[in-house]
Amino acid sequence: MEKQQIIEELRSGKPVPIRMRASSLRGFDFSGMDLTDADLSFSNLTDANFNDAKLRGARIRASNLSRASFRDADLTNVDFSFSNLTDTDLTDAKLDGVNLSFSNKNSSFQWGDMSLVALIQSQSWLGMAVAMLFGAIFVYGVSGIVYFTNLITTASDPLVMQLNQFVVVNNLLTGILTIFFTNRTIVWLDRLQIAVWKRHLLLSFLITLAYIAFTTTLYCFWAQEIINQLILRNSLDAAGGTAPWYFYTLGPIGLANLFYYLSRQGQQLSRKISEQEYQLLSLEKLKTRAELSALQARINPHFLYNSLNSIASLVHGDPDKAEEMTVLLSKLFRYTTGRSNDDYYDTINSELEMVRTYLQIEQVRFGDRLKFEVQVEDPALSKLTIPKFLLQPIVENAVKHGISKLPEAGCIRVHIFEKDDWLYLCVQDNGPAFGENLSSGYGLRSIQEKLKLLYQDDASVEMRNEPDKHVALKIKTNRLTA
Repeated sequence: MEKQQIIEELRSGKPVPIRMRASSLRGFDFSGMDLTDADLSFSNLTDANFNDAKLRGARIRASNLSRASFRDADLTNVDFSFSNLTDTDLTDAKLDGVNLSFSNKNSSFQWGDMSLVALIQSQSWLGMAVAMLFGAIFVYGVSGIVYFTNLITTASDPLVMQLNQFVVVNNLLTGILTIFFTNRTIVWLDRLQIAVWKRHLLLSFLITLAYIAFTTTLYCFWAQEIINQLILRNSLDAAGGTAPWYFYTLGPIGLANLFYYLSRQGQQLSRKISEQEYQLLSLEKLKTRAELSALQARINPHFLYNSLNSIASLVHGDPDKAEEMTVLLSKLFRYTTGRSNDDYYDTINSELEMVRTYLQIEQVRFGDRLKFEVQVEDPALSKLTIPKFLLQPIVENAVKHGISKLPEAGCIRVHIFEKDDWLYLCVQDNGPAFGENLSSGYGLRSIQEKLKLLYQDDASVEMRNEPDKHVALKIKTNRLTA
């Protein structure tokens, strides 16, 4: 089937599922197409574009999907069994019921992804060869340290002993200075917009220059006279001779490049850890938002239930008050439903407006038996943001467990003030004293949970009967924003 015919059939809108078994569709653009129940088995779909396509129930068995893109595609119940999915992009795809039996889902090898540690841990022949090379270098190096350490104290010729001392000190200082120089150069190297191997090559060149400069200086100040005397005595061969100078640069070059490599690996690991920490924090934030939504969703029906009960009790006995309460309830719901569900904060001023409306609703029911007062000591506090529905459940408890229990007039006072870097949100009433079990009620529990989620130890709930009965919410002022 020619590609033009395929396109015409796909865009024709026919209800019959598409059949393109064993087709060559490399790089084909299926984006946005409806391929429900299509059969693309045994096809070459390398680099194909299925972005935002609908493939529900499609069969793509034993196909080559290398580097194909399925971003935002609907892959519900798609059969990918025995297919090659190397480097396939499934970002944000819907994967419910997908069959990946015996499919290859690996990523292609990239030299940039190769890690020395991962290579050694892989237990492959190459990893074993690298590990054995490092083992040989380590044992050889330790043996060299033992040998030269012995020579600087046991050589019979004082000049040879001095020469060996120079060799040992030169190597020790070279190692120390190589690490120091590389460490000071890393930041500059990482800023260069060149390939990593070029940075290593440049580092090798700089280390060679630094090594030659340092060793030449140390030689002139220390070893030159010793070498001259050994030459005059024809004893240099007895001292062991020397190899060409460029062989001695291999040690500093290897050390510098290894240190730079390990430093880059450490930076990448730190970035991965930081990314994982960020993802964990994001998940924790989503969890907190979900828990807050659950708490808020439970508070709203609770309040609605009580308010509607109040209205129902007035419908027959006092229709005018029932009407007034209904209007106030409508105003209250405009406040509660007129904002985004994802917005968990509002100003104290807005929260107090809702509390006033709620108390006006209850005042219609209780008449002269209920009086209330709202006081904010500093007008600037009204602009601070606090969690929504923080005060209303406490005021509701004051009405339900306080004022409703009194045969005479009751008073509720909402008092907001700042003291010792804490914001106090107090609700006082002159009803019966708190009982031992009141703190276990849902309203206060939900507030405690909400404060714990948002502020941890920087917020608390206090209940007191003395000197006056009140519930106080305390929040550290530095955790609040205006």
